[in-house]
Amino acid sequence: MLKRSILLHAATMVFAGLIASTVYAADLVKPFILANSASGDVASVAAATKKKLTGAGFEIVGSYSPYDGVEAIAFTSSELKSAATKSERGGYGAVMRVSVTKVGNNIEVAYTNPIYWANAYRMASNLDGVSAKLKSALGMQKQFGTGDKKLTAEDMREYHYTVLMEYFDDPSELASYTSHAEAVKAIEANLAAHKGGTSEVYKVNVGKDPEGKEMTLIGVGLGGTSDKDCSSDKYIMSRIDKSDPRHSAHLPYEMLVYGSDVEALYGRFRIAISWPHLPMMASETGATFMSIMCAPDSIKDALKKAAGGSEDF
Repeated sequence: MLKRSILLHAATMVFAGLIASTVYAADLVKPFILANSASGDVASVAAATKKKLTGAGFEIVGSYSPYDGVEAIAFTSSELKSAATKSERGGYGAVMRVSVTKVGNNIEVAYTNPIYWANAYRMASNLDGVSAKLKSALGMQKQFGTGDKKLTAEDMREYHYTVLMEYFDDPSELASYTSHAEAVKAIEANLAAHKGGTSEVYKVNVGKDPEGKEMTLIGVGLGGTSDKDCSSDKYIMSRIDKSDPRHSAHLPYEMLVYGSDVEALYGRFRIAISWPHLPMMASETGATFMSIMCAPDSIKDALKKAAGGSEDF
């Protein structure tokens, strides 16, 4: 009798868990969370934000100012890195981002929504613990970043912008080396030399994925080689980041050293997951994907130079 009761209880708990999981997957998710709005200047708010993150147990791995009025902060934790090793190519989810953006007289503090990005990167975890810590440390006024488009966590696992556009598992292949260590060393040298107008924002040794492939995630500032270089962060953001709150936590872009190969999420996927609602042809603000049609291939070219890949790779 006791054994039967235990089995019934276990079955009930599993069933309840499945229901909860289904309901959770059906909840709408958005790429960013507005933590708070502050007064003052970007530098002081960024410093206070970093202090809050470290106080909550996160590790700041890098930050940079891609253009005036913005500081992008990259951070990780043991929970993020552990979760990243549980899925194929999960290294992309080892680092989350906070942006501090001056908009008029206000300073917006926003961060990447862990559940949204975890599912966009097909990770094995929703990163609930990370979400809870960020909410406690930084605050949570609202999710934003999809406009009128409705997306669930389940939708994000197979997301692509539209027909014939890339998915998560259609990355840009940038270079190949004889070993993981050789690839990382070459990239660091190329970023230090600003090949393709690039610079290093952070480097995180993630660990091995379930396929046994070593993963190192490298955040890359895309400065461009000229004011008209449409690979640059400033060029792209000036054309499509026109709504409030700002999507500055889209930055920085990243490369993944995956085994002995180097890859990056293709622009039509990586940009689209930050603006899944952005129209192709026309909008009230003028922000459209047509305005940055040159960006995906230009980004790939810049990252290929940083990766040390040949022209015909």
